[in-house]
Amino acid sequence: MKNKVIYICSNCGSTSSKWSGKCPGCGSWNTMNEETVSETTSKNIAKSVTSFQDASPLSEVKTDKEIRFSSGISELDRVLGGGIVQGSLVLIGGEPGIGKSTLLLQICQHLQDNVLYVSGEESARQIKLRAERLNVTNPNVSLLCSTNLENITSVIEKNKPRVAIIDSVQTISSDELSSAPGTVSQIREVTHSLMRVAKLGNTTIFIVGHVTKEGSIAGPRVLEHMVDCVLYFEGENNNTFRVLRAVKNRFGSTNEVGIFEMCDKGLINVENPSTALLESHEFYNSGSCITCTIEGTRPILTEVQSLVTPTFFPAPRRTASGVDYNRMVLLLAVLEKRFRINLSNYDTYINIVGGLRLSDPSSDLAIALSIYSNYKDIIIDNKTLILGEVGLSGEIRPVSNITSRVNEALNLGFNKIIIPYGNLKSLNEKKNIIGVRSLKDAIDAISN
Repeated sequence: MKNKVIYICSNCGSTSSKWSGKCPGCGSWNTMNEETVSETTSKNIAKSVTSFQDASPLSEVKTDKEIRFSSGISELDRVLGGGIVQGSLVLIGGEPGIGKSTLLLQICQHLQDNVLYVSGEESARQIKLRAERLNVTNPNVSLLCSTNLENITSVIEKNKPRVAIIDSVQTISSDELSSAPGTVSQIREVTHSLMRVAKLGNTTIFIVGHVTKEGSIAGPRVLEHMVDCVLYFEGENNNTFRVLRAVKNRFGSTNEVGIFEMCDKGLINVENPSTALLESHEFYNSGSCITCTIEGTRPILTEVQSLVTPTFFPAPRRTASGVDYNRMVLLLAVLEKRFRINLSNYDTYINIVGGLRLSDPSSDLAIALSIYSNYKDIIIDNKTLILGEVGLSGEIRPVSNITSRVNEALNLGFNKIIIPYGNLKSLNEKKNIIGVRSLKDAIDAISN
């Protein structure tokens, strides 16, 4: 057996016999990493895929509905599209300590069939201590602490569990490869083998993936293409709320999100996020207002906070948490141009309460009014909902899903709702709704 040195891109997985600063495949810089591989590896891989299957007409292909079963956690079922699909391969990524292992261990408690938990990072005693803290007492859960791919696949094929959890894919390595665990070739080979086991044995496999400092899952991009579903855990360690978001789902929509609250007993489903995020909104100061964003099919009310404070430095500071920075700068420019407000001598800070991220342009008007409110020291009533997209000329453009947003606000007792004038025609003359055409009209509405 002869070894050779190749260079593999950590971003796209393309290989080269010589090192270069720029990847010839994807054009990324400083992503070519040296790896030592065996010449027999490619032969072994080729032998494993030599089975032949004849093509069949499209009209004869059966379209049986995929078999789903509940994970016992409603927010996870929502993100997966209605439950776990049997025989699927699901990748979960997120920052360290965000709750990936906690969520997967809690799944073990609710499943009635055999579950295999494979850990390559923790000892059996560590997992047992965490299971006792999370009150996981399901007798059908088996534990395997191993980092050898061949050992793991043989245990799965022998025991045939309904669900197998791999924590994490970066720690597993194959004896067929001489490179270290976590390298591009190892991750690719491990994921390919797990996918084969999942499809042939009809076992659902959850794999945990580490993330890079940029927030993407470590390893080649082919890792995300091979799996059936890619889930990302979002949130901050100092915040109790966590958001589970699907960026790829072959069996459902990628628009749904699951919201959890982290406590000492694990992750708890947040069935009504609006109520949870607005628990402390009775006490209000200037610069605070309420808007509504759509996450999947669910309207969520959240609080926007702004702070405008004088600065003695020539370049004012702009900080946005939960809002796109470029969008914030655009709204500041509109306020300065249309209302002659000089914000060049003021630092501006924007924060979205609860750790959510507002990518929906319907929150533009709320952000702009919160900045204006703090600058002029005007308190906006805490039972006022503000919706609308702001254009460069200060006009307020209509937003989507206006009916569900307004109904959510009315159910929570809001007595004034400011929306774009163009959305009024889609509502059935509901009370306490004010339509505005421009940013000036919206400022007049919160001042009255």
